[in-house]
Amino acid sequence: MDPDQARRRRHAVLDALQRDPYPLYARVRRSEGLTFVPALDAWLVARDADIREVLLRPQDFSSAQALRPDVLPDPAALAVLARGFAPRPTVVSTDGPAHSRHRAPLNSGLSATRTAALTPYVRRQAETLADAFAGTLAEQGRADLMAHYASRLPGAVVGRLLGLDPADVPAAVHGSYSAERLLFRPLPEEEQIAAAEDVLALQRLLDRYARDRRAQPRDDLISTMVGALAPDAGLGPGPRGLTEDQRCELVSNLQNLLIAGHLTTTALIGGTVLHLLRHPDQWRLLCRRPELIPAAVEEAARYDTAVQGFRRTTTRPVVLAGTELPAGAVVFLAYGSGNRDPARHRDPDSFDITRPRPHARHLAFGHGRHGCPGSQLARVQLRTTLEVLTDRLPDLRLADGPAPVMRPTLIHRSPEELLLTR
Repeated sequence: MDPDQARRRRHAVLDALQRDPYPLYARVRRSEGLTFVPALDAWLVARDADIREVLLRPQDFSSAQALRPDVLPDPAALAVLARGFAPRPTVVSTDGPAHSRHRAPLNSGLSATRTAALTPYVRRQAETLADAFAGTLAEQGRADLMAHYASRLPGAVVGRLLGLDPADVPAAVHGSYSAERLLFRPLPEEEQIAAAEDVLALQRLLDRYARDRRAQPRDDLISTMVGALAPDAGLGPGPRGLTEDQRCELVSNLQNLLIAGHLTTTALIGGTVLHLLRHPDQWRLLCRRPELIPAAVEEAARYDTAVQGFRRTTTRPVVLAGTELPAGAVVFLAYGSGNRDPARHRDPDSFDITRPRPHARHLAFGHGRHGCPGSQLARVQLRTTLEVLTDRLPDLRLADGPAPVMRPTLIHRSPEELLLTR
């Protein structure tokens, strides 16, 4: 088999795995020790207890390659990226003091107080988008919730949080999706180049905002991050007092926050509505009993986790689940598998919004020091979505036709489209 054939075969296997990883998870959980999965080029950590153990041992399992790309872009696309900002470590890819440094401004910018202050804006946006979606349904008889609602609400919210001009939000969202496609999906060279240009445009946009906030800070998360990551920027020789290294670090961290802040929540919204409508008895129950909405949010996040997992790399020889791993071994922490582990969850393959205390046990937002700092804001958006949809569109149902297809990614698992009708 020539290299191109081997690459295409790997991509096909990876595509199938990512669209439905749960059968593999179940097999690996039943196996002793760990299982090496060639499509992931990593040892799969599938049991809840083992995942939590790794997350609490950063000295043995490094986060440096947490988001290693599934696909290496072609040289032409890499040449485009080389015109932009060199990547720097972020909160996702650091441990110890470096992680604390990157995490601190996020903890501040995503605090309970700031999340509460954003909640009325989330409500207004959700109601506006739901009304527009209802209008499209009335005109066309069916509409895609992903395109008309799920991809729009989180973009608007994270744009507001960061301090982006609303006119810049569509370009920022588009650039984020292009970054994901470029690094996690096999694309023809022309599409890779186009995606790389989108990423370059996004980086330049974020750099402009960082330099503007250095000159004129505001009450937004970009200003918070500039102040935290470049506190001595006024002494630097670069534009607006930022050195080249500081600009690269800020762009990397702002890009990471932007992508995590809306792609994950978009996926959560789409997956939650999909599974509720696939279980119409539970959708009807939710419409009758809106007090169950917080539990529905947690159950949906557990049942089909948006972020299926992250990688870790061993820093020394270790033993995990009885498997000996050398230094430099890559493991994939399958949060989605841990959330279906019968050792942790009773009847885990059932979707049940009346499940007792699901939020106290699942891994959908991570665990330990790398737990998602924006989890409460994501929950607010999902709760608000369900409140608005069950109130205004209680007769929603899946449109007739082929079943929704999941996007082939383990980073932001969601329906490619979600056609609904009434």
